[in-house]
Amino acid sequence: MKHNTVARQYAETLFALGAREGRVEEYAEALSTVARLLETEPSFRLFLETPRIDDAEKKALVKRSLEGALPKHVINFVLVTIDKRRQRLLRQIAAEYSALLDEHMGREHVEVTVARPLDAEAETMVTERLTALLGRKAIPHVRVDPDILGGLVVRTGETIYDGSVRRRLEGMRGRMLKADLSAIPAEGAR
Repeated sequence: MKHNTVARQYAETLFALGAREGRVEEYAEALSTVARLLETEPSFRLFLETPRIDDAEKKALVKRSLEGALPKHVINFVLVTIDKRRQRLLRQIAAEYSALLDEHMGREHVEVTVARPLDAEAETMVTERLTALLGRKAIPHVRVDPDILGGLVVRTGETIYDGSVRRRLEGMRGRMLKADLSAIPAEGAR
């Protein structure tokens, strides 16, 4: 929990700088590049995160590697995380920054589960309907789960909208089991 708070504070600081410079999206992409680099290059991540390696050596490598490829303020930001021994949080900081950018841009990521893959037209329709429902630009992340049988399940934050055929059938089954079976005439008792 503490690391999430610290990562959020660092992200907010860089976001405020990006907003002041009018470059919030550019900074998001740059920070995302750093996070991808840490994810895909384990030797680079290990180099930055190993306490036995001198901070000056780490900072020199970061400057050489990223200079010209990323905005100067983002590189300086990464250097500050090294100074403060927070470089292990860079991936979390990037995720928090991305969430801040989505909030700023009025976007919301939505998990959508369907029984079969959606074609482009159906995905566009789902996006438009979710955008109208949420009042924000929906960014659907579609996954296929044949177990839901049909319909779709939407999750946004802590809210789940379950419009699956499976849930409807389970609800119908529950209502039938609770029904007063004595009201149904026995077979042959007519």
